[in-house]
Amino acid sequence: MEMQLLENELSGCAYPGRGIVIGKTPDGKSAVTAYFIMGRSSNSRNRVFVEDGEGIRTQAFDPSKLEDPSLIIYAPVRVLGNKTIVTNGDQTDTIYDGMDKQLTFEQSLRSREFEPDGPNYTPRISGIMHIEGGRYNYAMSILKSNNGNPEACNRYTFAYSNPVAGEGHFIHTYMHDGNPLPSFSGEPQFIILSLSITDARKSVLVRYSPSCTVSVISNSSLRERLVST
Repeated sequence: MEMQLLENELSGCAYPGRGIVIGKTPDGKSAVTAYFIMGRSSNSRNRVFVEDGEGIRTQAFDPSKLEDPSLIIYAPVRVLGNKTIVTNGDQTDTIYDGMDKQLTFEQSLRSREFEPDGPNYTPRISGIMHIEGGRYNYAMSILKSNNGNPEACNRYTFAYSNPVAGEGHFIHTYMHDGNPLPSFSGEPQFIILSLSITDARKSVLVRYSPSCTVSVISNSSLRERLVST
């Protein structure tokens, strides 16, 4: 798979929806992750990220305008010991609870499927970062309908051991704009982490605002996860 710059991947997708980036900094010293959400409906636009202990959660910007909280209010980031979980929905809690009971990342997600928001059936995308003894690995997952058919759930997990400095992977919910929105297809995109996460955040904001509301979090919002010193 050919590596691409994150900004190039973003420029080729009119509406990626929600996205997760995981990788390692160019200096090889830190594990990095970023998560962004986009929204076009008034309900989706009415949310912000707030810190919650070691993690992050969404909350309504204006509680009086909150309509249906079921798919927009959740914790996209939680930390369990030396593991950092990042997802696009409340499956963050499912993974946290499962791994706390010694289930694997993949086993923990067996009880979940794509979101019940037909006709889009938005995929659930998830990531897990594990750092122990100076070694770092991560995995990504997508749960999606079978080409738009909600009768079947397709489950894919991608694992990456000892990632190379300056490299990462990017997964998002939709391939492009459409009605219904087409689910992400294929492996997570192999990207060059040439930008700092702060610059990558700016790239997302410049690319998609103000056509739709965009919020971005990164590990700069969290305690830095060092791979080596």
